[in-house]
Amino acid sequence: MVRDSWRFVMAAWASLVVVASGCNIDIEPPGDGTQPTSTSGGAAGSGGAGGAGAGGAGAGGAGGEVSSRCIVSSEEVACPYEKQSVPAQAGIPRDVFWQVPLGAPPADGFPVVLLFQGSFYGPALMFEGAADGPHGVYHLALTIKRLLDAGYAVVAPAAHAEGTTFWDTNVPPFSVAWSTAPDHAFMLSIFESISAGLFGPLDASHMYATGISSGGYMTSRMAVSYPGKFRALAIHSASYATCSGPLCTIPDALPDDHPPTLFLHGEADLVVPIGTMEAYDARLVAEGKETRVVVAPSVGHDWLAAGPDEVVAWFDAHP
Repeated sequence: MVRDSWRFVMAAWASLVVVASGCNIDIEPPGDGTQPTSTSGGAAGSGGAGGAGAGGAGAGGAGGEVSSRCIVSSEEVACPYEKQSVPAQAGIPRDVFWQVPLGAPPADGFPVVLLFQGSFYGPALMFEGAADGPHGVYHLALTIKRLLDAGYAVVAPAAHAEGTTFWDTNVPPFSVAWSTAPDHAFMLSIFESISAGLFGPLDASHMYATGISSGGYMTSRMAVSYPGKFRALAIHSASYATCSGPLCTIPDALPDDHPPTLFLHGEADLVVPIGTMEAYDARLVAEGKETRVVVAPSVGHDWLAAGPDEVVAWFDAHP
């Protein structure tokens, strides 16, 4: 009963924020938008679309031309996907959307990126991102394309209720008792499924994570609750795992093995104030952890136009 009431309050709050910020959402047109400014330690590294990726073979064609599973137009980026249900808490099935790159996998399998959705829209919208869609989904879908082209498999689990809600990571009581969270059981099932080859030939020793908003907090959760599993993270429009919008307290000490972390954020974000991300980054830097911050000055709660290049380059730099 407590959990249900909390979810109702959280959903109502998030809906009000979305409505209130609707006029401020700055969805950048394809190939356009404000160039971001970058700060903080570390470098994005080399790489990008068509690169070999952390594990190896990008799909290259004759004369260096890169073939792709995805189709790009000025109106939409469309990437085909597979969907598989896996058992989660109490055996209840949960959906996972996934795709592997073209071509033969490396000997140990493709490196894999876990992509966590934002609140209220499921993975299907991320694989087929319209230019006029919400929260910069065009650039999010383009990020999926660039990852696949660079040799990374993409695994995108759906949040509760077939992706129409949000992740447990910052929802009490699960935020402080993660082992009891339905999403924890879901993650354990996903890890087992990756190792078993359910989502194709994947290399479970080369895993990365990224996500936006609720999915960005869930990306942080990978560092907090699954030590040693992830090579690098890319947190978009979010902060530490237990934060929620402007309500954010960063612990005095972060995990010793916190992966190198790329932060991407719109300076005009009214849903997740940029200061909450900056506090997380500052704590990581103070502890000697590697980070990179990319900020777009005029962008709100959207996936940045710089995201496709930045995310791929960051993961390439941490093989």
